[in-house]
Amino acid sequence: MATEESNFTVGRTIFYQGENQNHPLFRIEPRIPCQSAREQASELMGYARDLSIDGLMEDKPQLLWASHYLCALAKALLDDAELGMMKSS
Repeated sequence: MATEESNFTVGRTIFYQGENQNHPLFRIEPRIPCQSAREQASELMGYARDLSIDGLMEDKPQLLWASHYLCALAKALLDDAELGMMKSS
């Protein structure tokens, strides 16, 4: 069984945007250490939470959209890290 240090993202997770979900907005790059990807995802979720609270409290929908994209990026990181950990098991 592979150790966590040898787990890397696989680079298959894409976030799509657009009416038919057919416009790739970003993709997770391969070979990011899974532990690092998970740490970055956690940090992004914290920023997204702060943006959501500020957006609601200050009635600024643009902050809510920024939060949405940060959450999507964090989820993509976590999904791709999961694929990498499953691949190396």
